[in-house]
Amino acid sequence: MSQEVELKLALPPRAAASPTDVVWLQGIDSERKRLGNTYFDTPQGALQAAKVALRIRRTPTGYVQTLKTAGDANTGLTVRGEWEWPIEGETLDLDNLASLPPFQTFGTDVLEALEPRFTTDFERTTWLLEDEKGRIELAWDNGEIRAAGRRLPIHEIELELKEGHPDSLWSSADHLVHAVTLRPASTSKAARGTSLLTNDWTLPPCPDHPAGQFSCAIAALDAATDSGQTGFQTQAQAILSRLAERDDDAMTATIRRLSASLAEALKKTPWLTRESGQTALALSRAIYDIQR
Repeated sequence: MSQEVELKLALPPRAAASPTDVVWLQGIDSERKRLGNTYFDTPQGALQAAKVALRIRRTPTGYVQTLKTAGDANTGLTVRGEWEWPIEGETLDLDNLASLPPFQTFGTDVLEALEPRFTTDFERTTWLLEDEKGRIELAWDNGEIRAAGRRLPIHEIELELKEGHPDSLWSSADHLVHAVTLRPASTSKAARGTSLLTNDWTLPPCPDHPAGQFSCAIAALDAATDSGQTGFQTQAQAILSRLAERDDDAMTATIRRLSASLAEALKKTPWLTRESGQTALALSRAIYDIQR
């Protein structure tokens, strides 16, 4: 098992931005490829309930099966377990899957009930970035999720730590947020696909600490974008307003100020601008810093 450390950034739903808008990327070698993915679960959604994602990815060189466990995304930075291996075709490798720790707890009934649930298809452009603190992969994805005859756009950037300290992720994110309009995001493509499949968006429990409240606000913004339900944006605004009013040892003046500024921005529709995206990312970083 490897551990994936990732920072996810969402662009506006109808994003016109492209990698060519980021001047500092233009001098770095990149790779572009088309990726098709089929996600599997039981008809009752046993994997999603356990926050586990299982997919087969079609790449230009073959097929790869991947299993990912739930991640800690309280600060916008996601850390999760990942198993990945090549397979021969589009049929699940059940033998190897059964030997992995998550499936040892599920039992054979879940294994035998797995079926295709939804697909994603997107173009991914990647760069390998290095600085004194680490080496990261920047992946810029454009495409769509398809489920039950419905579709959602994929316009996002993933920064994955390959080696070194997570601070290098924040450094790259800061460069990006000053070049294009974006915001922190936390909802995986798998979770988005499940919500699209069921046509149902719900928020996770909201723990009573700054990182947990921020995580809930970001999840609400993800749900607002995908569902089109403005109530989720209102919920995010209310969560951030409460965060701005907190006065305890876990808080800093910077977090309160940024929370209040972002809550004010969320009163508008559409709310995401270059400036509000910068505020959201700065708040995510400030909360990450107090968690270290």
